[in-house]
Amino acid sequence: MKRVLIISPHFPPVNSADMHRVRQSLAYFRELGWEPVVITVDERCIESYSLDPLLLHTYPADIEVHKVKAFDVKYTRKLGLGSLSMRSYFHIKRKGDELLKGRKFDLVYFSTTAFHVMALGPGWKKKWGVPFILDIQDPWRSDFYLDKPKSERPPKFFISYNIDKYLEGKTVPRADGIISVSQGYCTVFQQRYAGMSNKKFRVIPFGVSEADFSVMEKFVRKADKVELSKDKINLVYVGRGGHDMKFALEILFRAVAKGMANNPELFSNVHLWFVGTSYAPAGRGQKTIEPLALELGIGNKVTEVTDRIPYFETLYLLRKADLLVVPGSVDTSYTASKIYPYILAQKPLLALFYKESSVVQVLQTVSPESILAFDHLQFSPDTYVDECLTWLSAYLLGEKKLINNLGAFAPYMAKQRTIEQVDFFNEVIDEPRP
Repeated sequence: MKRVLIISPHFPPVNSADMHRVRQSLAYFRELGWEPVVITVDERCIESYSLDPLLLHTYPADIEVHKVKAFDVKYTRKLGLGSLSMRSYFHIKRKGDELLKGRKFDLVYFSTTAFHVMALGPGWKKKWGVPFILDIQDPWRSDFYLDKPKSERPPKFFISYNIDKYLEGKTVPRADGIISVSQGYCTVFQQRYAGMSNKKFRVIPFGVSEADFSVMEKFVRKADKVELSKDKINLVYVGRGGHDMKFALEILFRAVAKGMANNPELFSNVHLWFVGTSYAPAGRGQKTIEPLALELGIGNKVTEVTDRIPYFETLYLLRKADLLVVPGSVDTSYTASKIYPYILAQKPLLALFYKESSVVQVLQTVSPESILAFDHLQFSPDTYVDECLTWLSAYLLGEKKLINNLGAFAPYMAKQRTIEQVDFFNEVIDEPRP
C-alpha cells in the first residue's frame, strides 16, 4: 500500500472549511490503495474557529494523526504574526522531517488554506526525494484587493500580499501536482509561472457526504447562537461575508425592498439570516451585510451573526430554513463548495452567482430553477432586481417547487471526489522526476 503524508493544519474537531476535503476522503483512501498519515495543529493552539466534536464521528478512528503545537498567538501578534500557518510552520516542519526520515512516503499532500506551510514542499522534496501536491481551495496570492480602496482591504493587506507573492512564487512552480477547486486558479498559475503544463493540474471541487446529515440528525437539536423565528419566513445563509459579495447582496436586498414597496402583504413575514460571516474570533467580527441592508432600507429584515457556528449546527439550520439563499462573489475565480450541503439539505434554494462560476455549472445539472446568474463585468445589480423579485414572489406564492435531480449529483459525492484525488496521486508519482 502506498503512503501519503497529509498536511492539514485545521482538522477535526476544528470547524474549518479547508479541512473538509481531507476529512471526507479519509474514509476511502485505504480501499483505494493509499494509507494516510495526517499532520495537524493541536486545536488548543487555534483561535479563529469554533470546535465541533461531532466531526470526530465522520472519519475512521484508527487514522494516524499527529498533532503539533504552534507559537502562542498572544506573543506572536505583538510581532504582527497572527496567522496559524506562520505560528505552526516550524512545528509542522519538525514533525514532517521526523516522519519522512523514519519511513517511506510516496507523496506529501498539502490540503489547507493556511498557505505558508505549503512552502515546506520544495525543501522536503529536495531533502527526502518525495513529490508533493498542493490543494488550492482559495487564492494564495490574491490580487483582488489591489485596486480596492483601503476601507475594503483586509488589515495589513500589503504586508500579507508581499509575503504571499514571494512564497507562492517559490512553491507553486516546484509542485509535482496541483489540485484546485476551480479552473480559474489553474489558469492564474499558468499565466504567472511560465512552463507549467496542463498535466500538472487537476480540477477537483469539494465533495459532500450524506453521512454528515445522518450525524446531524442523530446529535443536533438546536443551533446555540441562532433561533429562527417561528412566525417568519426564514431565508438563511451560513458562510462568510465580505465586500466581494456586495453585488449579489444588492440584487437580493433591492428585490426584497421592491417587494415590500409593491406587495407588502406578501413580503411582510420575510426575514433574512446571515450566519458565521466573519473569520474573526467570536465576538470580534465586523458586520459586512447588515450595513448594506440598512443602506437599502431593509435593515429590519436582516440579521447578521458574525460568529462562526459548528459545522453540524450549520447543517441543522439549512434543514430548518424555509428558503436557502447563497450570494456569490464577484471574484471570477471564486467557487463556493458549500453549495453542496445546500443541495443535500433538500430545501428551496436561490443561488446568486457569476454566470461562469462552477456553482452555476453544478446547479444547471442538479437544480436549474435555483440559479440567478449575473454578469457584474457588464451590468449593474439593478439589471437583475426584477428577475430576483419575480423568483422570490413565486416562492412566497407557493409556485416554486423543490426539484433536485439528486441522481445527477453522484459525481459530487465524497467517494467520487476521493477517487479523482487518488487517480491524480497515482499519475503524479508515476511521472519521472529529475
